[in-house]
Amino acid sequence: MTNDDIKPSTDDESQQRFHIQKIYVKDLSFETPNSPQIFSEKWKPEVNLEIRNTAKVLTDDVHEVILSLTATVKIDDKVAYLIEIQQAGIFNISGFKKSNLAAMVGSYCPNILFPYAREGVSDIVSKGGFPQLVLAPVNFDSLYSQHLQSMQNSDMGQPETSH
Repeated sequence: MTNDDIKPSTDDESQQRFHIQKIYVKDLSFETPNSPQIFSEKWKPEVNLEIRNTAKVLTDDVHEVILSLTATVKIDDKVAYLIEIQQAGIFNISGFKKSNLAAMVGSYCPNILFPYAREGVSDIVSKGGFPQLVLAPVNFDSLYSQHLQSMQNSDMGQPETSH
């Protein structure tokens, strides 16, 4: 490695810190309202997945981020199961500009939490007697960008668009 390969860091970048303090399940619910009859139905499920995340400041540089997933799986009009999980993390985040901090808790942290939530969903669904539900990857950067765009549109009095 030569000196040309080393980029000098700016003062802002050298002060940026990110550390995962803890990752945990904050809440978990699994319901099978139509069991055991639902097990005799032909398995052609319709899956509806809702995703949201929230964040709160615990101390100046410590944030709790909660990724909430709700999957409702139906066969025809019957609910096979409903699973809700709140996968949470406590993160030490410091030295970021306000806009970058918002992106950290709105996109970066949910990206870290999602694999844990996906594993929890898959495990509980299997233990409930159903075929595994393997959730596809989620582009949290895109979801965060859409959220920013919808907030800008609502600030300007423009109607929100859904994608």
